Amino acid sequence: MWSDRSARTTSSTYTREDFAQSGQRYDVMLDVVGSRSLSDCRRALTARGTYVLVGVLDLGRWFGLARQFKVLALAPFVRQTMRVFIVRHNREDLVALKELVEAGKVTPVVDRSYELSEVPDALQHQGDGHTKGKTVIAM
Repeated sequence: MWSDRSARTTSSTYTREDFAQSGQRYDVMLDVVGSRSLSDCRRALTARGTYVLVGVLDLGRWFGLARQFKVLALAPFVRQTMRVFIVRHNREDLVALKELVEAGKVTPVVDRSYELSEVPDALQHQGDGHTKGKTVIAM
């Protein structure tokens, strides 16, 4: 895990602006949370843009499956490309990602950093739905 011990919070554009209302259009959207409606996501895409559902907010197993099926069911009927990507984590991929972050090629958005002793607070913060980026546990 990476850590930013110097700041407890990070402010970024995506925590202040609603991407679905900005009027900006994107060619590709990787949705790693699945907390916004598909219509909001599609509205932010170009006419031939690609939407990829990578994950869903943890609202239970069946909600996640319902979201995936909805994306797949919609795909044949819209001009935009709709895809579902199911991740299978493995050590090699995580090491490659770590190296990209350390090389500065990928910059994670850190919402808050917590010490190991503060894990209950971190979980509470995430559980309350306030997280706008990654939660880091410094070890």
